[in-house]
Amino acid sequence: MSKDDQTVGVRLRLVFEPDAAFGPGKADLLEGIAATGSIAAAGRRMGMSYKRAWMLVEQMNAMFAAPLVESSRGGASGGGARLTEGGEAVLDLYRAMEAKARDAGAQEIAGLRALLREAPGS
Repeated sequence: MSKDDQTVGVRLRLVFEPDAAFGPGKADLLEGIAATGSIAAAGRRMGMSYKRAWMLVEQMNAMFAAPLVESSRGGASGGGARLTEGGEAVLDLYRAMEAKARDAGAQEIAGLRALLREAPGS
């Protein structure tokens, strides 16, 4: 793989206070919940345990003024989860910030890419 093929990007992590942060993992989990309708399925897609996915959802729901994810228990009709309006807004705002950071830093990213070491075997 040449330097031009290597991926260089922006990973944005927002820290609101010592114990409250939001970053790419939580954003990906929200996207997975929106896509699958399930916290467990979203976690599996990311290679995380059901317990870890639930813990992250609980953290996000506690961190913001209103919950980001609503869930219902299983049963005859099955359970599920969905993003609330707040969850959709947080995800949209986060992805917009990522895009702005990526666009604003495009020249610097290209400069860093040019300075990368060639991958072995390329």
